[in-house]
Amino acid sequence: MSRAETTKTVLVAGAANLILAIAKLIAGALAGSSAMLAEGAHSVGDTLNQGFLLASLGRSERPPDRRHPFGYGNERYVWSLLAAFGIFVAGAGFSISYGILTMMGRGGTGTSVWLAYAVLGLAAVLEGTSWIRAVYQARQETRENGRGLVEHVRRSPDLTFKAALFEDSTAMIGLVLAAAGLTLREITGSDVWDGLASVLIGLLLVVLAFGIGRESTVLLIGRAADPAAQREIRSEILGARGVTGVDELLTMHFGPEQILVAAKVNFSDDISADEAEDVAGEIDRRLRERLPAVRHVFLDPTQRTVRRGEPA
Repeated sequence: MSRAETTKTVLVAGAANLILAIAKLIAGALAGSSAMLAEGAHSVGDTLNQGFLLASLGRSERPPDRRHPFGYGNERYVWSLLAAFGIFVAGAGFSISYGILTMMGRGGTGTSVWLAYAVLGLAAVLEGTSWIRAVYQARQETRENGRGLVEHVRRSPDLTFKAALFEDSTAMIGLVLAAAGLTLREITGSDVWDGLASVLIGLLLVVLAFGIGRESTVLLIGRAADPAAQREIRSEILGARGVTGVDELLTMHFGPEQILVAAKVNFSDDISADEAEDVAGEIDRRLRERLPAVRHVFLDPTQRTVRRGEPA
């Protein structure tokens, strides 16, 4: 369900950004507003990024093959990293540079301010709809895992969903900055406010790009399953017959919906090698039933005698 919900979230965000990219650029050019043009560049970047993220959803679901035995789940994080780069170049770079030029008196001129305000109103509706869709998905997922909203977003390995949510949240803040800059320009007659708003929007996009890029890098390197999932995995292994302890438990995400589990498991001395193999198969099956994200389980069975009073 998570992947289907993420696809819907990305599609809603992409459609909203495509419409707004065109409207903002036209309004910015006619109104001579660098802040509106910065918002237009922001929406262009976001539209491209939603395309990247949508492509990642399909490509990451390709089945494992001989060259990629664990599948292509990590490709989600590669495309998210490209999306972060796109935000930085297409959005932040243009917004900051054009904002500085406007503050220096080299910006464009225009008179159709009413159009800029109308587009900002349209943007508030469309961006707000996209943001509500992303929050709705987060709420659905928190009802399933029992976490708070902030904690879920922080710990979720679904970077495609997080990127869409972060972009929509940043877009809402950017609209406020653009409206403030445009209003102060009209009140004071100074382009400095409009340029300053553009620079602030650019800096906001720098923060967004850094956040998504950092998360992508951490997950590409290989992040362990969250502590709650690790406790469930350890509990399931320890509950199997003949298991006396778990010396080492290693987990790693291959995409948001695929977890690899490797564990060194201690068996009691009265368990034969054939029985240990059967128990390992049971553990594999039960882990997949309890945690559907678990796709690969590797157990290294060892034997030791647990003495009285010795912890397992």
